[in-house]
Amino acid sequence: MNGLDPADLPLERKAALLTGGDFWSTAADEEAGLEPVVLSDGPHGIRRQADTSDHLGINPSLPATCFPPAVAVGSSWDRQVAAQVATAVAREARALGADVVLGPGVNIKRTPLCGRNFEYYSEDPHLSGVLGSAYVSALQAEGVGASVKHFAVNNQETERMRISADVDERTLREIYLSAFERVVTEASPATVMCSYNKINGVYASENHWLLTEVLREEWGFTGLVVSDWGAVNDRVAALAAGTDLEMPGAPSSVREVVDAVRSGRLPEAVVDAAARRVAALGRYARPSDRDPVLTRQEVEAGHALARQVAAECAVLLRNENAVLPLAPTSHVAVIGEFAVLPSYQGGGSSHINPTLLDTALDTIRSHARGQVDYAPGYHRDGSGDPAQLRAEAVSIAAAADVAVVFAGIVRESEGFDREHVDLPADQVELIRAVAAAAPRTAVVLSNGGVVSLEGWHDEADAILEGWLLGQAGGAALADLLYGVVTPSGHLAETIPLRLQDTPAHLNFPGEQGHVRYGEGVMVGYRHYVTAERDVRYPFGHGLSYTTFTTTDLTVTPTGPDTARLDVTVTNTGPRSGKHVVQVYVATTAGPVRRPARELRAFEKVELSPGETRTITLDLDRRAFAYWDVLEGRWVVAPGDYTVQIGHSVTEIVAETVVALAGEILAAELSMQSTVGDWFDHPVVGAQFTELLHSVMGAPASEQSDHVEDGMKMARGMTLHQFAGFLPAALPADRLDELIKMSRATS
Repeated sequence: MNGLDPADLPLERKAALLTGGDFWSTAADEEAGLEPVVLSDGPHGIRRQADTSDHLGINPSLPATCFPPAVAVGSSWDRQVAAQVATAVAREARALGADVVLGPGVNIKRTPLCGRNFEYYSEDPHLSGVLGSAYVSALQAEGVGASVKHFAVNNQETERMRISADVDERTLREIYLSAFERVVTEASPATVMCSYNKINGVYASENHWLLTEVLREEWGFTGLVVSDWGAVNDRVAALAAGTDLEMPGAPSSVREVVDAVRSGRLPEAVVDAAARRVAALGRYARPSDRDPVLTRQEVEAGHALARQVAAECAVLLRNENAVLPLAPTSHVAVIGEFAVLPSYQGGGSSHINPTLLDTALDTIRSHARGQVDYAPGYHRDGSGDPAQLRAEAVSIAAAADVAVVFAGIVRESEGFDREHVDLPADQVELIRAVAAAAPRTAVVLSNGGVVSLEGWHDEADAILEGWLLGQAGGAALADLLYGVVTPSGHLAETIPLRLQDTPAHLNFPGEQGHVRYGEGVMVGYRHYVTAERDVRYPFGHGLSYTTFTTTDLTVTPTGPDTARLDVTVTNTGPRSGKHVVQVYVATTAGPVRRPARELRAFEKVELSPGETRTITLDLDRRAFAYWDVLEGRWVVAPGDYTVQIGHSVTEIVAETVVALAGEILAAELSMQSTVGDWFDHPVVGAQFTELLHSVMGAPASEQSDHVEDGMKMARGMTLHQFAGFLPAALPADRLDELIKMSRATS
């Protein structure tokens, strides 16, 4: 930038930097030495548009590797998988002329109906944050900027441009902001993308509390805040709140900013700070003189990696009588059009133009030494005679040793939410008919959002949840079916029995411009385990072709609010495989209702048959903390914390209790504090109880049952109110003394 401070530019030129120069690039200022920075949709591949522009995936883009989307990577539970995808995406970004990748998406899966769930990792903020941080670190290590999105509380597509997500602060902090916080503080992303929606009535792009107070002042973010494409409602208000760069930008925006500064409505220092951040983004600009086309070698390398990581992501849900892996010599009936026309990504801004595309049927035939028959069973577009297609499928299934049915969702996209979680009716009928005819039946699913397994689950011998696995997903699924790769995926979201059981069901998608997050922190598995609600498959579930045992769990405090755990894992089965050590924490300590347990750490390890390894994991302060709305900060309450190791959130295989000193919160008391506040105060509570009983004329041991009941009723009254019901006045001097004691300890 020739050493020029962009704040020294004339106001009009500074303001021009804050709006996109074109649909995908920042504005250039040649005199100031500022080159345009090219942004590109991602994050599971590069959607680089050369001649046309849109942010909905409508127009074509340059060919690039379509890696498994976040829905699949989330089920890998593997930092390395997230990092491998990011490294490859960054290298293709450079080859195709992109400087900043718009991703990863770390929004929480509040409901399985969200149409964009395939772009997000999990229903859990810890899992989402760890994977998102690994992705950003790996991407930026290659010199390409990341844009973590969509900040924040963008959990639905219905009315996404204007809906107000009405959420209490504890829920915001513990669930919906937590993954962003981890990515920002651990990985320092180049940009954060603000979302379309409102948060408690204020557009995210205009939310000073979100973008400045939390993001910059609390978390220390020094990068650029960029709007989602078209997310700015009021350019001046957005800039004042902390939205530095509007993309793609309206022609009137520059004039609005200039006029606001000259009229005194907007300090010029705000423009200066934003201009500096836009200029600083230029460190990612890497002009290239090569054609934006991947070489044959790059295409083959990308496809090979896509196949490798896809196999890490699928989840083996069911495997009765070890139907899988398939014996190479088996006579197999492959049924379902997804086997030849795969569903491997969702629609919208992340839709990739793949360089290659594998099909499951082709790879199955390459693995098999026995007979392989194929019947479509249904057509993706709904054409044909369902009964005739089904009859043909049943015929080949009855003659085979095992039938493999490929089923799933045809159309999932950004821009609209799903109406239900059911498979298409013709696919359900097909599964049931095939299962009735075939000696053994395996079902392979392809879907970006959770689908119901009800109505056919018990009739299938095996179920492999393939999610959306990218362009090499068909080959990866075949590798898993034949045991070339051992399944190691685990659910990053719960599969419910009924949509009505989901925690947000009665509060989604909202009404009259508002959606109320009435379930609070009880999102996903937190709701199911706390409410003791049955599910079809719990968060963290995943089977393997080998077995693992967990032993020798020890947890040692390393401070008043931290601990370290050691646990031993052994592969007790016949194959090499990968196991996820899932660490949950359960507690009733503190003044707030806590979920029955919460994921606080995890590690994926690869073990050979008979191999044993001891895993050591540190549990930091946040592993035990809750957000205290009165204190306005994270607090670890003193008490017992049960550290649990699970094969899933409901299958706990080891646990131990650790006592933490935490911190004692002693609020200042007054006559407007409740009687319960006085009783429970850690410093003056016992003295107040004695004082109260003396006024009532009898020691606590002699109080009658009805007096005790009255005391319980009084807990909700302020002391001022309660004092009027006492037989004698509380001594004012003694109360003043106790209040001073509470003030000294608060």
